[in-house]
Amino acid sequence: MRAERRRTAGVLLMAGVLLLSGCASMPSGGKVDRVDSSHRTEGESRVRVFGVSPQKGEGPQEIVRGFLEATTSDEPRYATASEYLTEEAAKKWDPFQRTTVVTAGPNPGASQRDGGEGRGYTVEVGGRRTAIVDSKHSYDSEDGDYDERFHLTKLKEGWRIDKLPDGVILSESDFERIYRSVNVYYYARLGADAEAVSRGEDVLVADPVYVRGRIDPVTETVEALIEGPTDWLEPVVTSAFPAGTELAGKDKQHLSLDDSGRLTVRLNARGARASRPQCARMAAQVLHSVQSQGSATVSRVALEGPGGDDLCELSQEAAESYAPGKLNGRGARQYFIDGEHRVAALTSTSEDTKVVEGALGSGKVEMGSVAVSRDERQGAAVSLNGRSLYVAPLEDGGELGKAVLHSEASQEKDRLTAPSWDGLGDLWIADRDPGNPRLLRVRGGKEKPEEVDVPGLSKGERVESLKISSDGVRIAVRVREPDGRRSLHLGRVERWGSPDDPQIEIAALQAAAPQFEDVIATSWAGDSQLVVVGRETESVQQLQYVGTDGSTTNQPTLPGINDVTGVAASEDEGRPLLAESAYGIVRLPPDENWKTLTDKGTAPVYPG
Repeated sequence: MRAERRRTAGVLLMAGVLLLSGCASMPSGGKVDRVDSSHRTEGESRVRVFGVSPQKGEGPQEIVRGFLEATTSDEPRYATASEYLTEEAAKKWDPFQRTTVVTAGPNPGASQRDGGEGRGYTVEVGGRRTAIVDSKHSYDSEDGDYDERFHLTKLKEGWRIDKLPDGVILSESDFERIYRSVNVYYYARLGADAEAVSRGEDVLVADPVYVRGRIDPVTETVEALIEGPTDWLEPVVTSAFPAGTELAGKDKQHLSLDDSGRLTVRLNARGARASRPQCARMAAQVLHSVQSQGSATVSRVALEGPGGDDLCELSQEAAESYAPGKLNGRGARQYFIDGEHRVAALTSTSEDTKVVEGALGSGKVEMGSVAVSRDERQGAAVSLNGRSLYVAPLEDGGELGKAVLHSEASQEKDRLTAPSWDGLGDLWIADRDPGNPRLLRVRGGKEKPEEVDVPGLSKGERVESLKISSDGVRIAVRVREPDGRRSLHLGRVERWGSPDDPQIEIAALQAAAPQFEDVIATSWAGDSQLVVVGRETESVQQLQYVGTDGSTTNQPTLPGINDVTGVAASEDEGRPLLAESAYGIVRLPPDENWKTLTDKGTAPVYPG
């Protein structure tokens, strides 16, 4: 069989390797071969990949295969891939409309010549789809079959594609090589609840997007930010950028940090209309979004008008007042239920445990689960039998008082879930009573519990556990399905109405860990990251980080641990992970392995 021509990768780098090795010589002639990257190792991921132009005499399937390979190159505008298209098709084709990810790579399959005297040819391209990244850079773990048709016509220079779908198709390995997940930030839409905290209008929320990480990541990140939030998050956030804002200039700007870490962004006339206070909020969004890439430290952001006139400048220090996670609290201690069913605590650095001050540590009522407010002033605990919810200050003195909430379910497994606090000071909990399943919010941890609608739940489904984010606009809910399986979903917390009549509901539930058939536990573990304990179909239990968009690409791996029944993480990613297992409560310090803290405790949590 004729050897298949493949793309060349990292020409300059490989030439250097050959010259330095002393074991091979540089060939002086010969044809250019394409190199298959489907099994590229991690060490080769830094090699730059360049497309190869169509070769003389290639048939329709070879042209389609060459086009697909050219779209995996590190070219900003897919110039080489466009050479495989007719002139008219190249003008119409929009490679940025979507990116489809398939398991092993897009495979040109069946082909058919047009009937009669037609000079055309149709080539089918298929694969198993695992995800789609849309035009707003949003990741959707949409599983299914990919099946598209590419039509070619014969020109004097050879076969060329004249009809094709918009977007590009990548294998999982190429997608992981090319794309990087970054957070762009928008302001939480808290409605009347914004008054519960200082500067509630300045709470930043992470919106994870995918950009091509090796081409022009800073520019792509800023463009994605200015374009606005992803469709899923848009109803619960706002942007400081005026509508119609774009980067200035007919030619695309190449944004980069100077030697001092300063980033200058020039905006069009629409963006230049912003007032100074609004401009500062825009600059804060830019600074934190670019900072999320982690490859460099941004010292300050300067925004300019189309003519280079100064709009505003914001330093890293000044941007801290807008920092994501500002409602997360200090998280100085971790909490759990000790062997005598009291609420206890330990610090992040010490293994010494201590019963908390106040009524929740008195032991008068045996507790089964706990949540601590993010300012660590209040605690909420559910009784050991799951029947009652108690809220009390974490300080000396005071009686436990009456329960805030009771469940009427006859069985313990159908009663109250563990509670969770948002950064606004509100307490969230679910009653699993089969006769009256409810999601509830207790404003300030003190007022009468109010039921929150979750219209996305189907008949027979109920909230099995929950974790609310510090910003209060996202909630992770573990849903028990009618067949007993438990799946993880992320919901939007939508707020409207007036201060006298506030309204709230959980909308647009989307799968957060679709790879797991059964989810055992979860916790927030960053601005846009969850840690999940679950099982894939016919597989052993796994502990894994996932993005809030359901992606696992670019997520760190975790050391294995068996029989985990609970997990706790902080939205401050620098703090250690906690888990409840057959060994008791264990802790995972950064760059270390699991260590046992206590073999008598249960239900570990961070504030929140």
